[in-house]
Amino acid sequence: MACRISELVIDAADPERLAAFWSDVLGYVELEREDDGSIAIGPADAGFGGPQPVLVFGPTTAPRAGKLRLHIDVSPTDRDQDAELERLLALGARPADVGQTGTESWHVLADPEGNEFCLLRARIAPV
Repeated sequence: MACRISELVIDAADPERLAAFWSDVLGYVELEREDDGSIAIGPADAGFGGPQPVLVFGPTTAPRAGKLRLHIDVSPTDRDQDAELERLLALGARPADVGQTGTESWHVLADPEGNEFCLLRARIAPV
């Protein structure tokens, strides 16, 4: 037996803003709000325990220190990489420089709070 990633918990200065951004990026919906201000988002038809992990944005006032040690990679499902890049930029993502050479097949972006993520080239089937 093995484990499966069920949740990714992300510190956020503004959980509402990040939950809205990542819901738009991934086609997720809000699943739950906690009294501490945390917001969980995930697939509408599966929620927690489904084939995709839930994202939980927890409020923090601590400043981020340095480059993230973990980042999210996303792949387009219903369009090519260029069209998906345009969509993500329109949602509020912005290009990020983490030392890439410019010859990579992926784009490094940052969400509205500056968390880096990569848009991969390969299109994958939606879940």
